Amino acid sequence: MEGSNRRGSCETRAHTEDAAILSRQGTQVTRRKLPSGVVALGFVSLFMDLSSEMIHSLLPLFLVSVLGASTLSVGIVEGVAEATASISKIFSGAISDWIGRRKPLVLLGYGLAALTKPLFPLATGIGSVLFARFVDRIGKGIRGAPRDALIADITPPALRGAAYGLRQSMDSVGAFAGPAAALALMALSGDDFRLVFWIAVVPAFVCIALIVIGVREPDVARPVQRRSPIHRDELARLSGRFWLAVAFAAVLTLARFSEAFLLLRAQDVGLAVTWVPLILIVMNVAYALSAYPLGRLSDNGSRGRLLGLGIGFLIAADLVLAQATGTWAVGAGAVLWGLHMGATHGLLTAIIADAAPADLRGTAFGVFNLATGLALLAASVIAGGLWNVFGPATTFYAGAAFSAVALTGLVMRRDRRKAP
Repeated sequence: MEGSNRRGSCETRAHTEDAAILSRQGTQVTRRKLPSGVVALGFVSLFMDLSSEMIHSLLPLFLVSVLGASTLSVGIVEGVAEATASISKIFSGAISDWIGRRKPLVLLGYGLAALTKPLFPLATGIGSVLFARFVDRIGKGIRGAPRDALIADITPPALRGAAYGLRQSMDSVGAFAGPAAALALMALSGDDFRLVFWIAVVPAFVCIALIVIGVREPDVARPVQRRSPIHRDELARLSGRFWLAVAFAAVLTLARFSEAFLLLRAQDVGLAVTWVPLILIVMNVAYALSAYPLGRLSDNGSRGRLLGLGIGFLIAADLVLAQATGTWAVGAGAVLWGLHMGATHGLLTAIIADAAPADLRGTAFGVFNLATGLALLAASVIAGGLWNVFGPATTFYAGAAFSAVALTGLVMRRDRRKAP
């Protein structure tokens, strides 16, 4: 009985906090104006992605052609980096719940990433690059869950789809602007990797100023947690709706393997290596243009239909890419892939925000990010194995099959909820 009362008390507090935020920002809801902190975090994502992608789009070539590293070393660097980010996400989210603050961890995460940027142009060997990537990914892991929880804290529930859509959209702008800027600067500088890396340092430190000046925590005070949010009794407070959303996102991620396979498909159909990064740019342009308007549309009560539409985009993308015989077909598949991301990524984040108690949102986003990160790792391993054994077409057909499973589960869930 005591546990039930505690749970009810916590859930009531969570709803009270959301109501308080909604009340304070009532005029913003009426005008459908997002809080300034959300816009600031959108620009933070844009500038950090611009900085990171200027470096990461050139890093494999820099490692091999300038530092003399092997392709195996490149794989180790990337594998360690991504594994580090996935593991650190759950702990940073839980810590933000435990201390009752989000902004310090967001600032720490972006600050670590900014501090690593000068290490790339200064690198003289594979060890220094590995260290920089390791710390950079720790920073990404630290900031991810608290940032997403902070967006939920400062945004009225009726605008969360638009808020997450805007952040994803601006993040995607940085994701395609970074490689484009890198290509242009390499051409202008005569392939001077280190100069491009130094220029990439500037937008990273712009992010820090934006967080300090433009982002404020909500006025609602949360009591400091006396027990770790990762404790089983605390995790038990996460509803069945939350765990169902996590499971659905994990299955969908199995269908959405790494975008690296889009690049491999482009090369496979004959696109010159120099122009292969354009496929990723095309995908991110579609993502950036669709994420915010579809996020706003989801706030009108059409989340289920939009998820279905997003899965439909992914199925279509997989089928087009499986049958592609030329560059234009791969480009069309990349557009459909980007539309899928725009329709689903921010929407799933908004669903997690709504399903979790306010004082456990950081932990909830940590669990969500860890589950989808592990699913992405498994999906990429499966996709790579299928590619090597059966060829690229089978890889994308398998992605379409996993997507169909996710769509079937979504339809069955909606039908069950409609049943008397």
